[in-house]
Amino acid sequence: MRLTIVGSGDAFSSGARFNTCFRVESANATVLIDCGASSLVALKTLGIDPDHLDGVILSHLHGDHFGGLPFLLMDAQHMSRRQRPFVVAGPPGTRTRLDAALEVLFPSSAATKWRFSWEVVEIEPGRPCDILGYRVMTAEVPHPSGAPSTAVRISDGKTTLAYSGDTEWSDALLPIADGAELLIVECSGYAGRVPYHLTWEILKARLPDLRAHRIMITHMNPTVLAHLDEIRAAGLLIAADGDVVDL
Repeated sequence: MRLTIVGSGDAFSSGARFNTCFRVESANATVLIDCGASSLVALKTLGIDPDHLDGVILSHLHGDHFGGLPFLLMDAQHMSRRQRPFVVAGPPGTRTRLDAALEVLFPSSAATKWRFSWEVVEIEPGRPCDILGYRVMTAEVPHPSGAPSTAVRISDGKTTLAYSGDTEWSDALLPIADGAELLIVECSGYAGRVPYHLTWEILKARLPDLRAHRIMITHMNPTVLAHLDEIRAAGLLIAADGDVVDL
């Protein structure tokens, strides 16, 4: 399994980073985990052809995590003239939210005669499912988004990648992280408490509980970006746009 950090930024592109987006490649399929509003630009900046993607798996339905999907679909329709099927998987409510976003951003898109087939699969938290050859498990976490927000665990049968999504500390992260080759975990602030997000002060105290082989932080605000040397010294990886990690 190969991971490419397409976007590692928070909702405000702190540090001039693109919104959250991770590309996962294996012999099974190539998928994005999350597709924030700036993801199509980020993909093209990195020279990644969106037509080579088989689908997207969403952690939750905030714009910096799913807002790039309407642009990705329209690019497939009008630019790459996609022919292959495409799968969008996400929490309950994904189809309704995506349809609404398409209509707001591209009015009358509901009447589009798509040149390729695409479907939405809604993943029930806590119930494993198979998406494009990956075994996917999600767990609901505390992060209000108008629909369930989830942490995501994805396996190709050999390697497991875990991702916290956006969340404050929750014990729901423990089984998602357990034994994963890599856990990507949000770290939106440095000290104290940021509502519905993790800070380094809180995460640092819980690192022994997260039994992943490696841990990488992402979704960092300026206060975290100012302390990256300290976080690296604690043994964590730092997500950076364009980085590639083989798992």
